[in-house]
Amino acid sequence: MIRLAANLSMLFTEHAFLDRFAAAADAGFHGVEYLFPYAHEPMALKAALQESDLRQVLFNLPPGDWDAGERGLASLPGREAEFRDAVVEALRYAEALDCQRVHAMAGLLPADADAVVRAAHHATYLNNLRFAANEAAKVGCQVLIEPINTRDMPGYFLSRQAQAMAVLEAVGADNLRLQFDLYHCQVMEGDLIRHLERQFGAIGHIQIAGVPQRHEPDRGEIHYPAIFERLESLGYAGWVGCEYRPAGGTRQGLEWGREHGLTPDAARNTRSNG
Repeated sequence: MIRLAANLSMLFTEHAFLDRFAAAADAGFHGVEYLFPYAHEPMALKAALQESDLRQVLFNLPPGDWDAGERGLASLPGREAEFRDAVVEALRYAEALDCQRVHAMAGLLPADADAVVRAAHHATYLNNLRFAANEAAKVGCQVLIEPINTRDMPGYFLSRQAQAMAVLEAVGADNLRLQFDLYHCQVMEGDLIRHLERQFGAIGHIQIAGVPQRHEPDRGEIHYPAIFERLESLGYAGWVGCEYRPAGGTRQGLEWGREHGLTPDAARNTRSNG
């Protein structure tokens, strides 16, 4: 059975952030992910998880100045010290929340980047990921890298599946894994099931959304029942993060998940009787 995790940065946004945990549990989710935890103290997040009987399955390292348009630090030459501080901070939260996966966003290339600049970003990326993987291994955590489509995030350094696989091979750390986002892969490359099959051994986490509008996964051009069937036949035992923007209210758009384990009525009864 596919294990679905609610992305609280996109789902249940009709609630205040700390109230989204209970909303996710009441909707039938057993795991949650989100972009960043750092606006809240670890103990407040841990309490929200425990009160809702949820697992924290993923979040991102500090990305630099997000409001100013930065999208990660891992490939940025000259920002290595800041990246290392971001690793330390993320792992502090990961330990507190018993979260086994953190995503290191690669960052953006300059608009006028030439081959020399790209090579510098690549070398920085590899060195930073080696450091992150080594530090994460000390606390039993995986570091994930994710190709992100350049339509939604122009200039993002890591955008192709083959590029990500080459990075994993070059770094060579057992706990450096692929975050496979089917939405981003479909936008950039398509051929989703073949990509899953080829890269299955490297995947640490999966995310889903409809294409092209990033709404519910039962909307748009991806036939997710076939994707889920293939994942189950491959023996995927990890989480599938629901990182989509609901077309309307979050709960109204969750009917698609009933056949994949989302049973809100049963979840509510379990919580009220527990």
